[in-house]
Parts: sequence; C-alpha cells; structure tokens
Amino acid sequence: MSFGLLTAPLVPLWVIAAAAVVLLPLVALAIQRRSRGGLTRLFLVLGLLAILINPIASEEDRRALGDIVLLAVDRSPSQGIDGRSEQTDAAVAALKARLSRLNDVELRETTITADASGTPIVAGLQRALGDIPRDRLAGTILVSDGLAADAALALTPGLGDAPVHLLATGRPGERDRRLTILEAPSFAVIDRPVQIRLRVDEGAPGERIAGLPATITIAADDRVPLTRQVPIGVPVTIEVTPDRRGPNIFDLAVNPGPSELTPANNRAIVTVNGIRDRLRVLLVSGEPHMGERAWRNILKSDPSVDLVHFTILRPPQKQDSTPVVELSLIAFPTRELFEEKLEEFDLVIFDRYRQHGILPANYLGNVVDYVENGGALLIAASPDADTPFGLYDSALARILPAQPRGPDVVQAFRPALTTKGRRHPVTALLPHAGGVGADPTWGRWLRMSDMEATSGDVVMTGAGGRPLLALDRVGRGRVALLASDEAWLWQRGFEGGGPQAELLRRIAHWSMQEPDLEEEVLRATARDGSIEIERRSLQPDPPPVDVEAPSGATRNLRLEDHPDGVATATVPADEQGLWHVSDGTRVVSVAVGDTGGREMADVRADLAPLTPLAEASGGSARFLSSGGMPDIRRVRPDRAAAGSSWIGLRRNGAYEVTAIAQVPLLPAALALVLALGLLMAAWWREGR
Repeated sequence: MSFGLLTAPLVPLWVIAAAAVVLLPLVALAIQRRSRGGLTRLFLVLGLLAILINPIASEEDRRALGDIVLLAVDRSPSQGIDGRSEQTDAAVAALKARLSRLNDVELRETTITADASGTPIVAGLQRALGDIPRDRLAGTILVSDGLAADAALALTPGLGDAPVHLLATGRPGERDRRLTILEAPSFAVIDRPVQIRLRVDEGAPGERIAGLPATITIAADDRVPLTRQVPIGVPVTIEVTPDRRGPNIFDLAVNPGPSELTPANNRAIVTVNGIRDRLRVLLVSGEPHMGERAWRNILKSDPSVDLVHFTILRPPQKQDSTPVVELSLIAFPTRELFEEKLEEFDLVIFDRYRQHGILPANYLGNVVDYVENGGALLIAASPDADTPFGLYDSALARILPAQPRGPDVVQAFRPALTTKGRRHPVTALLPHAGGVGADPTWGRWLRMSDMEATSGDVVMTGAGGRPLLALDRVGRGRVALLASDEAWLWQRGFEGGGPQAELLRRIAHWSMQEPDLEEEVLRATARDGSIEIERRSLQPDPPPVDVEAPSGATRNLRLEDHPDGVATATVPADEQGLWHVSDGTRVVSVAVGDTGGREMADVRADLAPLTPLAEASGGSARFLSSGGMPDIRRVRPDRAAAGSSWIGLRRNGAYEVTAIAQVPLLPAALALVLALGLLMAAWWREGR
C-alpha cells in the first residue's frame, strides 16, 4: 500500500499560474507597506489558488512483481565438440535448479543457433530481451563458448540494462589445427594453373609454431591427390589447374594436429569456375561446294572460336589458265600448319577433302599423333570415298570409326537417330527428331558415302540404315565422321530443312571435349536446398549411386532413367559442406552452403568477444572449467553484480497497482466555506 498527493485542477493550469503571477505580487506589496489586512489577503489568495488546484489524497494497493532472469543457451555446432555439449547441459541443469529456489525470480530460456555467418549471439539476446520489461530484468546468463559472429554489436544500447554473465564452455588456452583460405580465384582459364593462398594455424591466427610442418592434401575429381609440406602460421601459395569448363572443386585438407579439437576445420573447399580461352579451329576444304559456307558461317558465328580456313581451289593435277593470284590470296602453309603449329589447334576439320598431293603422307601421320595426344578430328565425307584419293587410303584410316565399302549412295533419304543416338548428347533431343518409335520430320538429304562402322558409336543413319554419323575416342582425342556433304540442304530449308547449325555445332564441340556434351558423365548440383544428381550414359538403366554427406552418412539412390540418356535423382541437402556422389566408377563432389566453415573456422573457446558486454553491464565472463558453477546472489542496483565465485542478479522491486482510492482534500462544501470565511475575515480586518 502506498499514499500520495495528486491534483485535479478546476481550470487550466495556465489560468492558475496567471492568477498567481498577478495576485501574489499585489499582496506582497501590501504586506511590505504594512497595509491593514495584508496577511488576510495573502491567506485569501492562497486559499483561492488551493481551491483551483483541487488537491486529492491518493492511496494505491500494490502487488510486488518477481524479477526475470534470461538464460541464453548456445547450441551452435561449435558447442558440440570436445565435451562442450555435456558442459552446457550440466550448467543449464545446475542454473535451473538454483534459480528455482529463488521465489521472486521468473526464468525465461532462449536457444541460440548458428546461421551462414556463424553464431549471432548478440542478435539472439536482442530478440529474447525484446519481450522482457526492463524494470523487471534481473540479469542475463549466457552459456556459450564465446564465439559470437556479431561481437561488434555487443555494446548496443539496451543489452547492458542488467548484468550479463558469460559462463563459457571449453577451456582457456585451447589449441586446434585449422586450414584458412586467404585468397582464391573465382574464375580461371582451363588448363592454366592458378594460385590459392592459404595458412595453417594452431594457436592465434598467424602465430608461428616451430616444429614439424603440416601436410596439405589437394584432391580434385578424377585426379590423384597431391601433397605438400607447409609451415604453421605462415601464408603459403599453392597452384591448382582447372581442367574442365564450369565448377572445378578442389578439396584441400591438412593432417590433424597434436591438440586437435575437431577435424571439421582441417578441410576447405575451393570452387574455381573454369572458362575456355578462345578455341582454335583449322578448317581445310578440299574444294569449293555448297556446304563449305555452312561450316564457315557456323564456326565464325561462335565468338569463342578462332577459325583458320583454307580452300584448295586448284589441285596440282588440274590444268587451266587461271592466274594463281586470282585463285588464292596466300599460299597454303602446309608445313607451318601440319608440322609446327598443329598442336595449337583444338579441332581440325577436313571438309570434302581428297588426296591430291597437297598434304604429304607424313603430314597426315602428324594428324594421327595429334589426335592420339588429345586433339580432335572431324571428317565431312567427300564424294567417291572409296577411291584411292580418299582419306581412308591414308594414315588416317586407322583412327577413323568407319571405312567405305562401295561407291556413293545417290538417293534421297531422311537422317534418323539410332538407339544410341537418342541418348548421345550430340544428337539427343535434336529438334524435330521425333519421339521413340516415331520418324523425324526434318528434310531429306540426297547423297552419302557407303560406310561400314568399325569402331565408336553410330548415332545417325542414312540410306538403308547405313552409318551417317559416327563418333569415336582415339587415345586422348576424338574423331567424328559425317558420311555426307549434304547437311547444307537443311540450312536452305529443303523439304522443311532441319537443325543443321545445332547438329554441326554439337559435333564440333563434342570433338573439342566440351564437358556439357560428355556421353558418360556423372554430375551433382546444389540448388534450392537439394542436390540434383544427373547421370548421363549411352546404356539404359544406370546403376544406383551412393551419396555421402559431409558428416559421413551415406545413402543409396536409384536413378530415374529418361529417353534422352539422362537419369536423375534428388536428395535433400540437409548438411552444409562437401557432398560426394559415386556411381561405382566416377566420384563427383558438390559444395553445399558455407563450405568455408565460418562457424567452425576457429572453434577455440574465447571470452574476449563478449567480455566488453559483460563488463559494461556490470556482469562477468568466466570459464566453467576454471572455477566451476558460481553461486547466485540477489543484489541491489547500486551494488556490484559479480565476485570471484558468484554472480549477481539485480533486485528491481518492480510492482503493479491493483487498486487506487482518491479523496479530495477540498470538497466543494469545504471549499465554499473556506473561501467565504477568508473573504469575510479580510473584509472585517480592513474595516476596522
């Protein structure tokens, strides 16, 4: 219960103030001059002002409110290592037991978890304190390892309104070996080495430690892992080489240290997106014809291709009177192209080329070596392939996927996809190819070489089911054979035309080992919280794949096969880190979320990030492992809130009003009597 004095003015306060300003000086002047009735006038004025102010006596019934203690528990991944989870559980249980014995304290608990940036401890405290009245907050007790990602916000106004006590898990002076990526490129040209700058630490960042060096292992898909010895605490640079277009994932790992807390930060994932430098293509046309311009236009329209094109206008055996200067601007540099600079080209195309003594036999042998060492060869068949002048009667014969078996077939036919052709990325899903069991709707061609397949994959057939397009791998390189020079009919729209540009583009880029056109490949992509797995194969019903999560958990997935040669499956990406997918032959990796490991980058427990907040609020920061669980005391707001073995919770004395009783000190009747009495007293005194 509480008593107080209130006012309920009968007129606005400014009126009362104005009356006081006018009347009180006049009364004071009268008293100064010793006028009769001066004191009576003073009492009259004061009585009138009191009546206007209307004083009221107030009595409140109050109910005491208990104070609120916020218990914030850090449940981030770093709290799950080295026994910290058990420390946390024991501390929380002890705190709840001790706080339950305080009758005037209400406990509220909040859990703080990690996100992509780390553990936002300060933000978690701000959210929890938003629902607690500040006049009832006795203090905040935080059980955490102190690794706050937003420690810079620790002195935000409002957090220190009551003592904040940090009870830290872990141990002071912890050491842990960890790998930190300092600099890494996002993009790089394929087959050119790039540098990654990194550092291995065990203590404070950059602290040099003498002794045995650490061992770094660099692994990538389908490559033999490399190792390198590096000093501890010293930035070093290593070189890696992306070998494919698109994401190249490099998995870097350091061997465990002598005082290892967790292996989670011993690994780092670097993703370098490989891009191709400009591709160089050598196109040799044996003679001018309608399809020559089609090849040239397709290759010139690709901004990533540098084209070198030569057309043999007059072979040696052709005799006419045409001046040489009208046939060619420059001579055909056969020696320079086929001996000195052949390896600089990504693709060599012989378009309707026949042997006329232009290229010596040893130059064609150089082309064979070029292909076996990783080059690409594309043959667009010429008429009369079975004659001695054909390329099949040269050193190239042993690397070509088909051989002529008779004269050219001169009849109209509609190119069709084989069973493998419907699954091969070069021809799968070509426009107007028709579904399984249906005929294509594109235009017909009128001539082709009569071929017999000897190796590789026949993906298109022509007249009478003869091989029309055959693709083969030779050594480290690739060979494509198109047994017709009539593809230009599609470009001209003959009988509706067809996807000539797309087909020739795919053939050329497959020959140059474009990753998107690999016929046997396993891919995994992280997208929208899932991992999309894609297995492309020429064989139907691919085997199941094994998926390994960053934690080491594995699952076996069966793929759904599709007619275009792609089998797919999806698995939820419920863990951050590096996932591995294997089909028994190939293993691919995919990075999910924050593979840099911000939460686990440095897991050494530390008081420093949150000590400024604890000190500014009058609280404390201590390790549980050093002094055990401290005692809990209630303290007044003007007293210290922490000691060497105890922590204090402020006693606020908050309350709520349950009832109010008000009594006017000058009721109307009493005010009237008082006013009239003072007026008559003043009149009587002045009338004497």
